[in-house]
Amino acid sequence: MFGQSGLGSTASFGAATTTPPTANPMKDFEVTSPPDDSISSLAFSPATIPQNFLIAGSWDNNVRCWEVEQTGKTIPKSMQTMQGPVLDVCWSDDGTKVFMASCDKMVKCWDLGSNQTLQVAQHDAPVKTCHWVKGPAYSCLMTGSWDKTLKVCTILMTGSWDNTLKVCTILMTGSWDNTLKVCTILMTGSWDKTLKFWDTRSAAPMMTINLPERVYCADVDYPMAVVGTAGRGLIVYQLEGKPQEYKRIESPLKYQHRCLSIFRDKKKSPTGYALGSVEGRVAIQYVNPQNPKDNFTFKCHRSNGAPNGYQDIYPVNDIAFHPIHGTLATVGSDGSFSFWDKDARTKLKPSEAMEQPITRCCFNSNGQIFAYAGHEFYNAQKKNYIFLRSCYDELKPRSSS
Repeated sequence: MFGQSGLGSTASFGAATTTPPTANPMKDFEVTSPPDDSISSLAFSPATIPQNFLIAGSWDNNVRCWEVEQTGKTIPKSMQTMQGPVLDVCWSDDGTKVFMASCDKMVKCWDLGSNQTLQVAQHDAPVKTCHWVKGPAYSCLMTGSWDKTLKVCTILMTGSWDNTLKVCTILMTGSWDNTLKVCTILMTGSWDKTLKFWDTRSAAPMMTINLPERVYCADVDYPMAVVGTAGRGLIVYQLEGKPQEYKRIESPLKYQHRCLSIFRDKKKSPTGYALGSVEGRVAIQYVNPQNPKDNFTFKCHRSNGAPNGYQDIYPVNDIAFHPIHGTLATVGSDGSFSFWDKDARTKLKPSEAMEQPITRCCFNSNGQIFAYAGHEFYNAQKKNYIFLRSCYDELKPRSSS
């Protein structure tokens, strides 16, 4: 599936594709052959492969892959189909495989070399999140589900809508049955609101931990994982040795959280996370703050006001941290993206608003490209878009001088 041509590590894009001004107000580069329905997930290939590949999962049940060339041109490479809407995608650390989590309650592994898929995880409800965990002693997939379980394996860690979290030497998954199960093969979390650790040689769990609610969002940056649940719950896990709960926190945001992203300190160690809510607000939270004032919130994705005095407030749909600068991007249902410097507590750049909400965003591995996707919940008369922006200089942190 992969070609031999690559994108230079510092190359800029070429000319942009012509699109309606209202659809592409920032005049960015349009990805060809976008999904036919709302885009639920975006992910660039890891730094372990020389080319830039972009993966997108969508509500049309498909996962698509494009190669991004140095000119900014995107070449469709392949597509795989699940039996339900795709809610999340992630790459393996070596860039040879993609994991796909779906409303069909399954997670599949897409081997890009053979272009074949294999089911690797399952929940009792739709699978909401999947993240690949690469540690020095093991690799696994973590999945979170609406069955209220989280499941983890050394092959895969997944999150599902069955509200369970499952962990194995093969897989860790989370599900809406509110359980988390862990074994040498699997750890699961489910919507029965328990977390269970399993040795697959035994019919009974080794350990059961109660989970507060269904999995809504999650992120992983070894050795840290953070899971956000219904009821404004947050659980931090440490992944060294074997995954185990480190801390439970109530969200500092008043309303339901929708997305989260882990950030690193200047030594490139994960140290905290940004949390976005449906109420146009982001919280910056350190797991172990040196000073309580290090944690703060800021407003975003809101109108500047209206003649009647009311303000329109929109959900924050996704957050991504720049891999080099440590600054961040937020995207919202107001159809805009913004770049921020959390350390200087300032906005670096706002965008003009698209004609439809922006659902997802991500950076490529060297921070040269920012991808963002827009959608209209479902309207056959509206086209879905994915745009690429050359962003490296725009994300540089504010000078301290």
